[in-house]
Amino acid sequence: MRRRATDGVPLEELVRRTISVCQHAEEAFPRQGPGRKPTIPDWVLAVMIMVGVMLRKKTKAAQLVWWRQHAADFARWLPRQCMPSRSTFYERYRRVHRLLQQAIVLQGQHAVRRGWADPECVAADKSLIAGRGRLWQARDRRRGRVPRRVDTDTTWGYSQYDGWVQGYCYEVTVTAPRSGVVWPLAASVDTASRSEQKMILQKIPLLPRRTKFLLLDGGYDSNVVAEAVEWHNGRRTGRRCLCPAVPRPTTGKKPKSIKQQTREREYHRRLRDERKRFFCSSRGQALYSRRNVCAEPFNSRLKHLFDLNDRAWHWGLENNCTMISAAICAYQILLAHNHSKGRPVANLQCLLDAL
Repeated sequence: MRRRATDGVPLEELVRRTISVCQHAEEAFPRQGPGRKPTIPDWVLAVMIMVGVMLRKKTKAAQLVWWRQHAADFARWLPRQCMPSRSTFYERYRRVHRLLQQAIVLQGQHAVRRGWADPECVAADKSLIAGRGRLWQARDRRRGRVPRRVDTDTTWGYSQYDGWVQGYCYEVTVTAPRSGVVWPLAASVDTASRSEQKMILQKIPLLPRRTKFLLLDGGYDSNVVAEAVEWHNGRRTGRRCLCPAVPRPTTGKKPKSIKQQTREREYHRRLRDERKRFFCSSRGQALYSRRNVCAEPFNSRLKHLFDLNDRAWHWGLENNCTMISAAICAYQILLAHNHSKGRPVANLQCLLDAL
């Protein structure tokens, strides 16, 4: 008997949509490197992991057991493909996040082309997730002392909402429309101490061409980040970076001598003052107000849907990179499913609960 979601859609339809997404991601970004390609393609492992995440199987063993119990479904959904062994599934689980992150980008581009997502205004945010195991205090780290049951890949990070957290982080760029559904466009996962100013630089080239405004919080305040958004090869990109300016120690102070005020410093300060004036304008404040109702609520919904409020599912950075990337990709698939059925809503809890 086919299992169905509450709207009468069988699980098989979501799996087929997942297969299509993962296959396109591997076609666009094929496996690189020397050696013979694996017998089981990466997209097959990605499909298995994403289905396991949607079913909220929190361990790799539980995900693999579910697929073995549904071997007939595996043969029907993935014809001419072999079921991976336990060692193969565990080993390649750690590397599938690269394919999944590309799938997130492709799905975001597809949503923009179909008119489901409005990319004119985009927000980015970093969110922390506690790791598994005991806390590894800074004094023990300095001494090289590793207590038992500690995830050694975790690091400490701080946010105003979560406080100090030992674990991991993910950064996601989402659409920030005036009204409508918030769509994730790109994502990455790292340890909690990773600087958001470095993480966002990888996503700026991935912004859609129609993006005009990028909304960031104070943690992203950097001339390098803002100028990467607004300038390219000495020319303006037509985009605006809206980010509250964090006071600098030298703000408002006069230089000790004229020589200290170099031309390059004057140039960056002038651009910074222009950004600050636009941010403080009525239009800038109206645009920035969208961030509070788009980026942060998205993180809350994602963590609630996939049980990430308490702690991460796995031990180790690469395992959690795969799991969190799969969760964001699954979020996109559920949104696309609703849009294809004429229901452009972000209420996805009922779909996951019925799987």
